[in-house]
Order: sequence, then structure tokens, then C-alpha cells
Amino acid sequence: MPGTWAQGWSIEGRNWNVARLDRRMATNIREQIEERERGALSAFAQLASESAGRAAIEDPDPVRTCFMRDRDRIQHSKPFRRLKHKTQVFIAPVGDHYRTRLTHTLDVAQIARTIGRSLRLNEDLIEAIALGHDVGHTPFGHAGEAALDQSLRELSDEEGGVKMRFRHYEQSLRVLEVLTPLNLTLETLVGIGGHSKGRADLTAFDGEPTSTLEAAVVRVSDRIAYLNHDLDDAVRSGVIDSIPSAFLKLGVSHGKRISSMVCDVIENSAEQPAVKLSQSMLDAMNELKEWLFENVYFRYPEIYPETLKAQELVRKLFDHYLKPGMLPEGFSGVQGAVDYVSGMTDRFAISAFEQLFVPQGFVRTVDVVM
Repeated sequence: MPGTWAQGWSIEGRNWNVARLDRRMATNIREQIEERERGALSAFAQLASESAGRAAIEDPDPVRTCFMRDRDRIQHSKPFRRLKHKTQVFIAPVGDHYRTRLTHTLDVAQIARTIGRSLRLNEDLIEAIALGHDVGHTPFGHAGEAALDQSLRELSDEEGGVKMRFRHYEQSLRVLEVLTPLNLTLETLVGIGGHSKGRADLTAFDGEPTSTLEAAVVRVSDRIAYLNHDLDDAVRSGVIDSIPSAFLKLGVSHGKRISSMVCDVIENSAEQPAVKLSQSMLDAMNELKEWLFENVYFRYPEIYPETLKAQELVRKLFDHYLKPGMLPEGFSGVQGAVDYVSGMTDRFAISAFEQLFVPQGFVRTVDVVM
């Protein structure tokens, strides 16, 4: 049997000879991982060795499975890094502990991995889908998404052409396939494209795998994550005074509420070809979702007008970049304006708006002798 990584180097002697591991052994590492998957994962899991593959064929990685490579490519990409400066719910909060689109993404990934490991599913595929699911989000979160969608619909009406719309999950696929082409596997792309529920209730059918069970886990985990962290941030911000007693049955703290939802999923989904929740938990989560929409998401713009300002900012930027010659090199037309504006972070959008529409101070660079 080939040597192990531990035999490849020595701390005491500083004999750093990992590079001496030949390609045959490194390839065996990936093959060993794939073999472990076949022996350890559920019959309902998506095996890396049985992936439908990528649009462009690549040689297998010597160490990582195809889903491990997907995860790494997304995590190291620029669109992923930009999520740290994109709004989750609360725009430009004064405070260090509010969620951003990046921390939301990490929450989803962690919750989904916990569920996936418990159900013996493919954690690498789950993590890849989770990390990439929101890379198409606009600046200012759903407020920016709604503004860009409205602008596109109005443009469609003006031109009388094909109806256009903006959906962040569709843009996520465009980002990963066209704008930052990572050549991801079909399973990762389909999972990202099907993650969003919007305001719709979770139903028993949401856990049914339209592609893979791993994708269904991320779809449910996305809902678990935002229900809990948005509720937590709403209390922190003062938008709500306290959590209604009706929801304390889910748990008396943020962590306990997540735990109760995750455990319910695991208990009802074990050895099942679907991700399931008990009816009581499904009802409670849907009630909490509706309560958040009515008391936080819809109320927030009334309490904090910055939301309306942010939406107007996005619309003005989009209108500006629609004009001929206004887009940077590499972008063109309506789709180019959509791609450029939606890819902005909150602070980049604000900076671009200030430079374009806010008068700058007069700078006299040369003194003229009269």
C-alpha cells in the first residue's frame, strides 16, 4: 500500500518532502475518497464518482473529488468574496454583528452540512451549492433585487419586447457560468438554480429531490438560516421589541431554535429519499416566515427610509449604464447593465452613485496670475 501523508514529512528534521509524493499516489487519494463515499454514504446520496460532469471536460484532480473542486472554486472566486459587503436585510447597519450576505451564506452551508452528515449525504456537494447559492445577489439585498426587477419590467413594457425580469438565483448561475466561468458540475449548478423559495410556504414537496437530495437539503437549510438570523437581527435592531411567545416553542434562544429545526429535519428524513419536516414544525416555520414578512421585511422600509433610497440608487445606476458608452469595457447592452449593477457591493454602488450624481468639490490645480 502506498505511503501516507504522515510519512511524507518530518517536523523534527524539517524534512519537507511532501512534493516527493508521486502522481500515482495522489490520484489514489481521490480514488480512496470516492471509494469511501461508495461505502459510507446513503443509497440516496449523490456520489462524486457518478457525477454527470462539467460542460468542458477536465482531467480529474489528483486529490479532490469533482464536488470538492466546485466548492473550492466558488470559495476562492471574486463574486463569493464580494458577498461580505452585500446586505442581508439591514442596510448599512451601525454595528458589527448584523448579518451580511456572506455570513448568511456561511450559516446556510453549516446548517446544510450538519443535516447532510447526519443523513449520510455528500457534504462536498452540499457545501458547493450552499456557498454559490447567493453570488448573484444585488447590492442592498432583496431591496436591490426588487429595484432591478422593476426597472427591467418597465423597460420591457417600454420596448414592447420579451418580458425581462431579475431573479438572484438566475443571476447566480450566470455569474458562475458566464461572468466568472468556473466550469462547475451539473449537480452544483442545478442545486444553485433551484434553491430559492421566495415568500412561498415550505411544503412537503420542497424536500423532494428535483435533482439531488443534497440540493433539497440546501433549499430547506436556506429557510432555516434566514428565519433565525433575520429574527435575531430584527430584535437587535429594534425593529421588533421581542420575539412573540408563539415562536418560543421553537426554542428560547437563536441556537436552540436552529437546533430544533435541524433535529426535526434529521429525525423525519433519516433513510428517506426526501428531506422531510414534521407537520407541526412545517406549520411553525411557515407561520414564522409570514410573521417576519409582515413585521420585519415590509415594515423595515417604513421605519428606515434608507431602503427606499437604496432602491432609487440602484434604479438610477441601471438607467445610467443603459446609455451608450457608459459601461466599462467587457459589458454591453441591457444584460451588461444588469451584470454590472447586480455585481456591485453596497459600498461600491454608493461610491459609483456619488461620483456620477453628487457634485464633487471644485479643485483648483493651477493658480493663474491675473
